[in-house]
Amino acid sequence: MTVGQVAAAAGVAASAVRFYETHGLISGHRTHGNQRRFDEDAPCRVRMIRVCQRVGLSVAEIRDLLATLPASGRAEVSDWVELGERIEREVHERIRNLRDALADLTSDAKLCELPGITDPRTAAIA
Repeated sequence: MTVGQVAAAAGVAASAVRFYETHGLISGHRTHGNQRRFDEDAPCRVRMIRVCQRVGLSVAEIRDLLATLPASGRAEVSDWVELGERIEREVHERIRNLRDALADLTSDAKLCELPGITDPRTAAIA
């Protein structure tokens, strides 16, 4: 598949496909005419990358997740399901962490002590 075909199939800009390749999230190969080509599973990889980005995973974290897949073009349905489950677990963990952080912020516990200020939430910021 060409960069444009992968982009169209995945619903992203061609520049995104190039970015993902540059950062080792997908891999392509060059033809004898020096044109870039990708395996037919590249759009699936790109869609998974987009989901990972939306939940705040870093490029390195996404690369580690994708490294669990077999080499390009050889992933089976079960591989994609397993990857989806890993991402889902990560999303749930991040949601738990965000809820904990929100609870800390909205609790009556003092998160910091400032000299001369009894309640930082009601103090004017100078």
